[in-house]
Amino acid sequence: MPKLRQVALIAFDGFQILDITGPASVFSAANDALGKPYYQVVTVSAKGGLVTSHSGISIQSQSYKSSKLVSIDTLLIAGGSADGLEALTRNEPFMKWITQAAQMARRYGSVCTGAFVLGHLGLLKKKKVTTHWGSCQKLATLYPETEVDANALFINQGKLWTSAGVTTGIDMGLEMVAQAHGVEIANVIAKRLVLYARRPGYQSQFSPLLKAQENAVPQFLKLVEWLGKRLDQNIDIPRMAEQAAMSERTFYRKFTQCFGETPRDYVEKLRLDNVRILLSSKASLKQIASLNGYPTAAQLTKAFAHRFGVSPAFFRKLHCQEAHD
Repeated sequence: MPKLRQVALIAFDGFQILDITGPASVFSAANDALGKPYYQVVTVSAKGGLVTSHSGISIQSQSYKSSKLVSIDTLLIAGGSADGLEALTRNEPFMKWITQAAQMARRYGSVCTGAFVLGHLGLLKKKKVTTHWGSCQKLATLYPETEVDANALFINQGKLWTSAGVTTGIDMGLEMVAQAHGVEIANVIAKRLVLYARRPGYQSQFSPLLKAQENAVPQFLKLVEWLGKRLDQNIDIPRMAEQAAMSERTFYRKFTQCFGETPRDYVEKLRLDNVRILLSSKASLKQIASLNGYPTAAQLTKAFAHRFGVSPAFFRKLHCQEAHD
């Protein structure tokens, strides 16, 4: 029987439970999708035994002293409460063990604010990383030699992987599986976990829909959902105003006040964000243009380059290699 690849998840009192259970669910589901044991998921803590999460739910763990460094393939540090992280970094023997494990593992990284532990250990120097949006500025201030991307869901830099936090640990785990076993297996796992979509790392931590849900009045919330289902259609202000049950002038004024941009600009943002996701598929640029309301691929290319600074073809080549495989 081939040797299992061990995924060691670092927990501590006050950890964010989804930072552990999210990646753990991905790797255990990978075993099911592959039809054979391939990954062995273990939770590692300072003392072993029960570790209590920030939500009050406890999970079983093994002590780092009983864990074999040579067995670890992937090492991921969970995020959690500030007090919990501080207590973890004060445990010098455990910190030394984590440093050795990261150096010996095929890959290492963090979920959410676990990035602060890596920064404390000097493992983020001259690297591009991400963490939870609410902690990005603090991470950048504490570790100025690190480039912190506040937008990305997750980032891979060689052996180092970092994710924005909470559910994005699932996205990062799926990408790890995709690199090892192919996109098809990752998609099977995403379906098994009942995910809305398998999100790429370059997708923003804040989707246009999420921003709308946070800021918009009820009429506009329904409108945004309506727009998302009709990106391939001709959508103008009269049609949107009718959907929102307002006069065109009132609609334009209230929409612009609510979203900080014109209805036309907002619709284009929705379309181009959707284009960016579809570029990871095998759909042709012509098909993607049609699905998002652009009459031609040339018009899509012009709009995409204006917003993102690169052509769709170059973006696909840079970020979405599997679309060519």
